[in-house]
Amino acid sequence: MKILAIGDLIGQSGLNKLKKELPNIQEAENIDFTIVNAENVAGGMGISKSDYSELCKLSIDVLTMGNHTWGKKDIFTFINNSNIIRPANYSKGVPGKGFTIIQKNDRKIAVINLIGRTDMSVLSNNPFTTVENIIKNIEADCIIVDFHAEATAEKIAMGYFLDGKVSAVFGTHTHVQTADEQILKKGTGFITDIGMTGPVNSVIGMDIDTSLRRFLTSIPERYKLAEGDCKLNGVVFEIDEKNGKTKKLYRIVC
Repeated sequence: MKILAIGDLIGQSGLNKLKKELPNIQEAENIDFTIVNAENVAGGMGISKSDYSELCKLSIDVLTMGNHTWGKKDIFTFINNSNIIRPANYSKGVPGKGFTIIQKNDRKIAVINLIGRTDMSVLSNNPFTTVENIIKNIEADCIIVDFHAEATAEKIAMGYFLDGKVSAVFGTHTHVQTADEQILKKGTGFITDIGMTGPVNSVIGMDIDTSLRRFLTSIPERYKLAEGDCKLNGVVFEIDEKNGKTKKLYRIVC
């Protein structure tokens, strides 16, 4: 089984890039299941109903979120009846769900979304204990975790914590694809961050001049999306259907 995870969509240009490249990647790589992080698709913050409608036209099994889950308020009108999952360690009682189990090709695939707590501005419960409790109470042939976190150390720690308990762990949020893809000792595929799908000439998807002014002056200024050519980042996990472990993983850049 081959699972494709696509890094954070950045604005309309990132969405356009995904629409152009995804069908080709899925066919060329013989992908069975696709996960896309969409928390930045609506102008760089959140997801709108119109964006969601566009994503529904593509062959995407699960959309994951992160610290900008509630960035566009119309998400409250459709999140409960969608293929979107938001971080499972958000406060109890918020809309949506933190994981999903989908049956595809006679296999049950679980996808769990988590958010980190180190240097993140979102109040959340402990992601380690949250995911541990979820895993204890679900049955699936394959479990994939999107850990939306700032600190590389927290992401790496999560990988080791879940080694042998899940099929794969990938990081999102920092928008820079890391070159540390590996299969951990007990068979879990891991990469610290799968990158982003958005403008190439940018500061993690945002306009360069605006970003520089913020760093140079420390004066708050609203970020704006960068323009120009886009790239798509992702990772393919090849999962052994007999034991649910990762046999191979490799990065996608186009």
